Amino acid sequence: MSVFFRFIFTVVLLSAVLVSCAKRGSPSGGDKDETPPKFVKANPEPFTTNFNEDEIRIFFNEYVKLKNSQQQIVISPPIDPAPYITPLGSPNKVVKINFNDSVLKPNTTYTVNFGRSIEDNNEGNPLEFFKYVFSTGAYIDSLKLEGSVKDAFKRVPEQFITVALYELNENYKDSIIYNEIPRYITNTLDSATTFQFENLKEGTYKLVAFKDNNNNYKFEPKVDKVAYLQDTITLPTDKTYELTVFKEELDLKFLKPKQIGKQHILFGYEGRPSNTNITLLTDTPDNFEYRVLKDRTTDSLHYWFKPFLEETDSLVFKVESGTYNDTLITRFKDQFADTLEIAKADNINILLNKAFTVSGNTPLALINPELISVVDKDTLNIPFEASLDTIKNTVNVNFEPTESNRYQITFLPEAITDFFNATNDSLSYSVPTKEFSDYGDLFLTVQNVKSYPIIAQLLDNKGEVIYEKYKETESVFEFTKIDPKKYFIRIIYDTNANGYWDTGSYLDKRQPEPVVFYPEEIEIRANSEIYQTFILK
Repeated sequence: MSVFFRFIFTVVLLSAVLVSCAKRGSPSGGDKDETPPKFVKANPEPFTTNFNEDEIRIFFNEYVKLKNSQQQIVISPPIDPAPYITPLGSPNKVVKINFNDSVLKPNTTYTVNFGRSIEDNNEGNPLEFFKYVFSTGAYIDSLKLEGSVKDAFKRVPEQFITVALYELNENYKDSIIYNEIPRYITNTLDSATTFQFENLKEGTYKLVAFKDNNNNYKFEPKVDKVAYLQDTITLPTDKTYELTVFKEELDLKFLKPKQIGKQHILFGYEGRPSNTNITLLTDTPDNFEYRVLKDRTTDSLHYWFKPFLEETDSLVFKVESGTYNDTLITRFKDQFADTLEIAKADNINILLNKAFTVSGNTPLALINPELISVVDKDTLNIPFEASLDTIKNTVNVNFEPTESNRYQITFLPEAITDFFNATNDSLSYSVPTKEFSDYGDLFLTVQNVKSYPIIAQLLDNKGEVIYEKYKETESVFEFTKIDPKKYFIRIIYDTNANGYWDTGSYLDKRQPEPVVFYPEEIEIRANSEIYQTFILK
C-alpha cells in the first residue's frame, strides 16, 4: 500500500474513533437528578460549645443556593441584629453565617434551622430541615417541645405560622408579644401544621403563635393572627400542644372620612360598630336630610346628605357607636353627583327564595309597584308584592315562582326613586327557573353536641358560605333544594347566642368560639337525598 493510501486510512480511522468518543460523551437524556445536596463539614463543627466566632462556614458536596431564606431560615433564640447569611445570589459550595454586627447572649444554645431553603443549583432539590446548633456556654440544651397549629375558622391554616416561647420570669407581661423578641422561636413550614422546638433549656414558658407578616418576631394585631395556650408550660414535658390561631377583632376606630361624591362621604372603620350615629356638626339648613348605609363589601359606612352645602370647605362630624365617640373632619368641595344605578342581586335563586332583588348605588327612597310587572313564559301576569328594604338598600319583588319557567321582571321608568329624587330608566330582567329535580337535598344530623345553639354551614372550595342553618335545640339540619356540587361542612358553637361566630382576644384571654369541620368533602348530586351524620369530637 502506498504511503498516500496509508495516510488516508489513518485519518479515516482516527475520525471514526473521535466521532465514537464524541457520541459516548454526549448527553443521554437519563434520569433527572433528585438527590439533595449533602453536608460535608462545618467550621466550627456543629454542636460546638463555648462558641466565640465571627463566622460559621458550612460546606456541601455541590453548589447550593438559598431559596425563600427570609421565610424558611429560623434562628432560635432570635438574634438582633440578624446575622448575614450567604449565598444570596450566585450559588456556592459554602453557606456562611456572619455575626460581625450581631450580639450573642452568654450561656445560650442557638439553633439555625434552614427549613427547605438549601437547594442544589441545577435541579432545585432541597436539603430539608438542615440545622446548625451551637452554644455560647459549656453545654448544649437538649429539651424538646412539639405540637400543632389549626385555624379557628378556616379548614386549613396558613403556611409559615411563627410559634414562640416566652420565658416566665419576673419581667414577663402578657404585652411582651407586642414589644419583645421571644426566647425561642420555630415555624410551621409550607403545608405542615406541626411544629417542633429542640435544644430548649429547663424552665417555665408561655406558648404563643402568630402569623408574622412583617417578619419582626412581634405580634401586630392589625395584620397578624394569634394563638395562645391558656396554661403555662414547664420543661421538660412529654405533652404535645394544639394552638388555634385567630384574627382578633380590632378595637373600634373610625378613620378620617373622605368625600367621594358631591353629597357623599365615606367613613372607613376598624372593629365592629354597634348602633352607630353620625351627626354633622357643621351648620346646616332646616331642610337638611341624610342617610347612612353599610357598604356591602368593605368596613365602611356611606353618608349621603342634601341639600349641597355651598358655604363651607370642610365638614365636622361627631361619630358615636356604643361606648366609642370621636370628632372627625374632612375637606369638602363641589364634585360630580352620584347617579342612580340599579343592579340585579347576584346568585339569587328565585325558585327557592321566592323573591327577585335589585339594589341601588344611592339610597333608595320610594317604589311604585304599579310600574313593576312580572310575566311568565306564557305571558301571564303573575301576582307579586314589592317592598323596599332601606337597611340593605334593595327592592324585593316577592311572588310564587314555578319550576321550569322563565319570568320577565320589568321596572318601568320612575318605578324606583332615590334619596336625591332621581328615578330609574326602563329595566327588564329575564329570570329562568330550573326543575326541582335539578337540585339535591342534605339532611344533616349532628351528634355529641356539647351545647346549643349551633350553626351549620355549607362552604365551597374557596371557604365561602353558600348555605347556613341555625339550631337552638337538637334537630336535623335540612338543606333542601341546594345546588349540586361538593361542599365542606362547618359547625359553629354560638356560645353567646348572637347568631354569628365570635373571634377571640389575646389580652382578654378569650378563645374564639369553637368550630368543627367535617373531615371530608361531601358531594350533593341532582335529584338526590343525602343523609349525613356528623359526630363532633
